[in-house]
Amino acid sequence: MLERRVDVLPELFAALGHCLAMPGIGFAVAVALGGPLGVLLFLSGDGRPPGRTVDAIRSVPFIILLVVLVPLTRQAAGGSIVPLTIAAVPLFARLVEQALRAVPRGVIEAARAMGASDLQVVTRVLFVEARAGLVLALAIVAIIFLSPGT
Repeated sequence: MLERRVDVLPELFAALGHCLAMPGIGFAVAVALGGPLGVLLFLSGDGRPPGRTVDAIRSVPFIILLVVLVPLTRQAAGGSIVPLTIAAVPLFARLVEQALRAVPRGVIEAARAMGASDLQVVTRVLFVEARAGLVLALAIVAIIFLSPGT
């Protein structure tokens, strides 16, 4: 009986690795693509093509996205990682945009008055001032990936 349990351990560890890899990879891709997209949404303003594209993807119900992406999912990885990641990227982008919009306008204007470039305003002012909102956005996306309801 003990031998059967020992024989199952490699399969159990492999399955555990797959269970951890799927949300981990999806979360990493969502953050890597959604973060810069959120900054782009903030910099481009409301009503621009990036914002409309993000809104279009976010408005599609997940089950429809899941069905539409079945061929891509089968080729890429299997499971629901591809549609979940595609749904999480615009969500994280909008959360990043909201966190950046919460930064007081006066702080941005003060940085510009001191001669900060656009890149410096984003990296040294916006990211620092919006740190709490960005951490909250990361937590929300992590919970979405780890929740059993998705």
